[in-house]
Amino acid sequence: MPELRIDPFPSPAELTSLWSAAWNTPEAPDFSRVLPRSLAHIGAYHANRLVGFVNVAWDGGIHAFLLDTSVHPDMRRQGIATRMVRQATSLARERGAAWLHVDFEPRLAGFYRACGFRPTEAGLIELA
Repeated sequence: MPELRIDPFPSPAELTSLWSAAWNTPEAPDFSRVLPRSLAHIGAYHANRLVGFVNVAWDGGIHAFLLDTSVHPDMRRQGIATRMVRQATSLARERGAAWLHVDFEPRLAGFYRACGFRPTEAGLIELA
């Protein structure tokens, strides 16, 4: 079972490798600007290789936001994402957040409900 590390600051190469495999895109966002501002982030490591990642962004107050839940395709269906989300939930609570939000594609609704999230109405404006 992969080891979960709290606030690990993976290298850009590690994140790009995981991101490319998990999201089927050539490169990851620039996390070097994001992670220092995050409330928490969790990395899942198997044989010292990053195989999972989740970021907890926040508003500096009571709202935290679960972002970028990613697991390498070769490591899926082993409970890694569930463990990371549960750890992120605990960390957000411990670090002062009162609410943890998540947006997701409809196909992931069952997963996030199983992690304890309940559906809410929200709004969205695409800026790009």
